[in-house]
Order: sequence, then structure tokens, then C-alpha cells
Amino acid sequence: MTRIASEQVSNDNAPEQHVKHTQFQSVEIVDQVFEEPYTAYVTKKSAGWRGWIPDIPEVECEARSKKELLKTLTIKLREALEAREKAWDKQLEEDIKAGKLDHLSEEALEEIKAGKVIDL
Repeated sequence: MTRIASEQVSNDNAPEQHVKHTQFQSVEIVDQVFEEPYTAYVTKKSAGWRGWIPDIPEVECEARSKKELLKTLTIKLREALEAREKAWDKQLEEDIKAGKLDHLSEEALEEIKAGKVIDL
């Protein structure tokens, strides 16, 4: 799902690595799973459109039309978020196996013994 957040054209709010003295639009793209909004920047190029999401640097693409670009940005955003989620899960599993989180279970058991936990 995409929604135009701003139809205003700007010259000065985009990251320099992507746009220098180029007009662009801000577009709000809402992640379909977590319903989290992300701001994308889109700009017209000679052969089509270019867009990127600064908060998720791996999401950057080009397309022939603005409609196609927004669809591709939405798909790439979901893919990037899924990849980050899998990487986080993998790191958590590795930390558990390595015993890096053992202190948390020990703290929880101490709080239970001290009566600081409410049974839900």
C-alpha cells in the first residue's frame, strides 16, 4: 500500500549520495505486515523514475513509470524487512546457544523467588 505523503517538490532534503540539485517527491510507503510507514524519495530521470528509502539503504531502484517504481519499492521494502527479521532471529538463536542470555533467565528466576512476579 502506498500513499502520497507530499506532492511538494523539494531540492534540499534528500541525502546527497542520491540526489544533488534534483527535484524529488516524498512518498509514504506503509509496510503491509507491520503497518509501519516509511518515507521514500522519488525523482524523475530521463529514462524513467528512481526511488529509495533512506531508513533502509538496501531499498533503492529504478523503473519506467512512477506507478511501477512505487510497486517495486513496496516489494523491496518488504523483502528487506524480512531479511532483517531473519538475521535478527538467527543472531538471537546464536546468542542463546552461546549462553549470552543466561543471565536473563537467572534474573527472572530470582524475581519469581522474591515474589516480584504477578501470575497472569
